[in-house]
Amino acid sequence: MSTHIPTHIDLMFPVLQALQALGGSGTNTEIDDWVVKHERFTEAQLQVLHNGGPKTKLTYRLHWARSYCKAIGAADNSGRGVWAITSLGTNLSSEECHSLVRDWQRQQAARRRTHQAQNDESTEPDESDWKDQLLHRLWNLTPGGFERLTQRLLREAGFVNVNVSGRSGDGGIDGVGVYRLSLVSFPVFFQCKRYKDSVGSSVVRDFRGAMAGRGEKGLLITTGRFTADTIAESTRDSAPPVELIDGDRLCELLQQYELGVTVTQRIELDITVDETFFQSF
Repeated sequence: MSTHIPTHIDLMFPVLQALQALGGSGTNTEIDDWVVKHERFTEAQLQVLHNGGPKTKLTYRLHWARSYCKAIGAADNSGRGVWAITSLGTNLSSEECHSLVRDWQRQQAARRRTHQAQNDESTEPDESDWKDQLLHRLWNLTPGGFERLTQRLLREAGFVNVNVSGRSGDGGIDGVGVYRLSLVSFPVFFQCKRYKDSVGSSVVRDFRGAMAGRGEKGLLITTGRFTADTIAESTRDSAPPVELIDGDRLCELLQQYELGVTVTQRIELDITVDETFFQSF
């Protein structure tokens, strides 16, 4: 079975198709899910990792496909991670996307020669980014440190009475917090895993088993990624739903709440990982 993944440029047109099908706008996850479904990517293709992980090659290239759509003016994104198609993007064909990218690349090359800039975007995107650096930093935390960081993140996100179990043998439950939503509140049990690879569906089933008789709201947080089977299991009919936060989403949340991540607004966002922040966990 072939594991070939289209280039980021070849994925630009499917990204624009996804945005149109989603009503003109969509989140990273919505766009990725639409492309995976309608381009009929196989499970084997979805499992191919980029440079050994933690991201899959398809996720990585879809990220750059969106960025290139923005570069040619076919799409734009907000600070909250929502992408929107532009009037130009609604009328482009796949061939026109390629043509506009080539024009944009020639303009970038001319600008670099003129200004002798060393860090401008090149034809092939830089394969390292702040999320990779952040995930490596998270992997180096102790299990207890990662639990305390999760506790801090949940508090920042609006949870109260967040407690970490701090002990083994609790059936896979690392802690519990109370989430307040308008006039109601409910307990949410959470489990956090410092994985570099994928999280299988059995983890969700075991987590549900640990919550049985104690609560019906679960949150599974990992530095890795979830397989398609795991995602399906998390929302299986007649079973308590388990919310999933993968490594990519975890990085975005740490950025959103500025936990160990510094965002500097220049011509474009300059995001750096604050190494000293994680020394307290």
